[in-house]
Amino acid sequence: MFLTGTMKINDQGHLEIGGIDTLELVKDFGTPLWVIDEEGLRRNCRMLKEAFARWGDSVVAYASKSLCNMAICTIVAQEGLSLDVVSGGELFTALLAGFPAEKILFHGNNKDPEEIRMALQAGVGRIIVDNFHELELLNSIAEEYGHDVDIMLRITPGVEAHTHEYIQTGQIDSKFGFTLTDGQAMEGVKAAVNSPKLNLTGLHYHIGSQIFDMEPFRHTTALMMEFIAQIKEETGQEIYELDVGGGFGIFYTQGDRPGNPEDWAEAVMTTVQEKARYYGLTVPLVIIEPGRAISGPAGITLYTIGSFKEVTGIRKYIAVDGGMTDNIRTALYGAQYSALLANKADQQPVETVSIAGKCCESGDMLIWDIRLPQVESGDILAVFATGAYNYTMSSNYNRLPRPAMVLVNQGCADLILKRETYADLLRNDLLPDRLKNR
Repeated sequence: MFLTGTMKINDQGHLEIGGIDTLELVKDFGTPLWVIDEEGLRRNCRMLKEAFARWGDSVVAYASKSLCNMAICTIVAQEGLSLDVVSGGELFTALLAGFPAEKILFHGNNKDPEEIRMALQAGVGRIIVDNFHELELLNSIAEEYGHDVDIMLRITPGVEAHTHEYIQTGQIDSKFGFTLTDGQAMEGVKAAVNSPKLNLTGLHYHIGSQIFDMEPFRHTTALMMEFIAQIKEETGQEIYELDVGGGFGIFYTQGDRPGNPEDWAEAVMTTVQEKARYYGLTVPLVIIEPGRAISGPAGITLYTIGSFKEVTGIRKYIAVDGGMTDNIRTALYGAQYSALLANKADQQPVETVSIAGKCCESGDMLIWDIRLPQVESGDILAVFATGAYNYTMSSNYNRLPRPAMVLVNQGCADLILKRETYADLLRNDLLPDRLKNR
C-alpha cells in the first residue's frame, strides 16, 4: 500500500493525513479536494537540499510549474530554496507571496516583452534565455532600463531520457533551447557574450521528467562540462553556474523504482567535479530544479464516488465527482496512479474497477483497472501523488468549477485555494448589448 509523509490508517480504519481524518476534511471542505501535506512538502525540500549540499556548492530551485500558489511559494521560501518560474503569472504569484526576487530563475521559450519587463523591474536573479530572438529582445529591453542582466542559456544536449515522449525535453527535436550538437549552442554563447547588456553566468539543461535511471544525468552533465571547456577555449568566457534542471522521478504505482536524492546528487556532483579537474575548470555552482519530486508525493486528491456501470465480462466503471478537469495527466499521456477508499482503508480489495471522471469525454479516465474493497456510492476515493501537475494543469472544461485545496499539518487544515463557484466561471463573461436587444 502506498502511504507517504504523514499518511496513515487510523483506528477507525480511515485514511489520515497531517493528523486529520480525511473524512473530516471531506465534511469540512467537500470534494473533489486537493490536500497538501505540509510536513511532507517541507521534508522533500530539505531532503533534496541536504543531498546536494553534502557534495559541494549547490542551489535547489523549486520548479513552481508543478504546483504554484502563494502558500506553496511561501513554504519554499521558508525552506531556503530558490524558485523557478516560467511565466508572468508564476512570477506575479511569487512576488505577491513575498518570494525574494534575487532567488528567482525565469524560464520560458517565448517570454513576451511585458513578462521580461516585469522580471527586470522585480530584479529576478537569473533569466534563462531560450533562443536568439530572446537574446536580442532581452538586450534591447535591458538597454531601456540601463543596467546589465545576468542570464543563463538553455542548452538542448541531444540526450533522450527514458520517459514519455511528451515530457522529453533534452532530445534534439525539441522546442526548447540552443541545440548543442549542430553548433547552435556555441553560436548562442558567442551572441550572449557580445550582447552589451547581458552577463552570461551559466548554462541550463533539462532532459525530461519522471526519470529513474541516473545515467542520463551523469552522461549529460559530462557533455555540458565538455562544452564549458570548449566555451573557455574559444571565447575565454568562464561559466560559473550549471543548472541541471529537474526530472527526478517519484513513485506513482507498483513497478516504479525511483532513486534516492543521494543518487541524483552523486551522479551530478561527482561528474561536475571530475570533469572540472580534467579540463582545468573552476567547479561551477550546481543548480537543480525539482518540482514533482517536492510537490508530487505531498499531495492527494479526495473524490466522492457516484455512479457505476458494468460492462459484462469486460470492465466495471466507477465514476467520481472530478476527472480530467482536476487531473488531465491520465488522459494526456497515460499517467498511472495508486488509490484507496479513504473510508475503507483497512479493508482488503475484492474487486477490480476503473475510475472514470464526470466530463463528457470517453477519455476522461483517472485510473484503469485498480483493485479496491467493495465500492459503494458515497465512498471517498483517495488518489495519491497528485501534488504535481494536477492543479497547475486543471481546467474548467464542461464548465466545472475547480476544486479547493487545503494545507494540513499536525491536526490543522487551512484553505489555501478556494473552491470555484458557478459565479466564478462567469466572472469574465460579457454579453454585448446587441445580443440583449435582439
